[in-house]
Amino acid sequence: MSIYNYLVKKPNGEILSMETYRGKTMLIVNSASQCMFTYQYEDLQKLYAKYKNRDFIVLAFPTNQFGEQNPEDGVTTMTTCKTHFGVEYPVFDLIEVNGERTAPLFNYLKHEVDVRDVDQTNMQEMMVMDRVKRDYPDYLIGRNIRWNFTKFLVDANGQVISRFEPTDSLLDLEQAIEKVL
Repeated sequence: MSIYNYLVKKPNGEILSMETYRGKTMLIVNSASQCMFTYQYEDLQKLYAKYKNRDFIVLAFPTNQFGEQNPEDGVTTMTTCKTHFGVEYPVFDLIEVNGERTAPLFNYLKHEVDVRDVDQTNMQEMMVMDRVKRDYPDYLIGRNIRWNFTKFLVDANGQVISRFEPTDSLLDLEQAIEKVL
C-alpha cells in the first residue's frame, strides 16, 4: 500500500483521498484542542507559512484518545484552530490513532517508521510518559502513538521519512523538513 491509497474525512463529512497531496511534502499530526501541546498549532502554522510555496503541507487529525483533550466535534475543532491559532492548513475530522478503531492512515504511518526510545533526559517527556504509563499503558507497546502532537514527515514521493514525538524540538523538526524539501 501507498499513503496515496488512503481516504480521510473532513469535518463536514466529505471524504478526501490522500492522492490529493501527491507531490507534496506532508507533516501529518495527531492533534487536540485542549492539550498542553496545543501551542504547537501555532508552531505548525509558522512552518506551513514558511514552506507552503515549496509544496509543503501540514495535515492535522484531532483525536480525543489522550485525556479527552479534544471533546468537541471536528467542525468545532477546525473553527477553534482557525480562530484561536491562525491555522490555515487542513484540519480533519476526529479520529482514533490507537486501538481497534485506529484510522487506517495512522495504522499505516505507525508501521512505516520506528518509534524512538523515551528521552529520559527530557523532563516534559518524562511527565507525559508517567501519565501514559498510568492511564494508557498499552500506548507504550510497539509503535503506538504515545500522546497528542506526534508528527510524521512524508516526502513528496509518499515515503514516510520520520516520526517526531510531541516533545521533540521544533528546530529538529524544521531541519528534517529542510532536508526533505
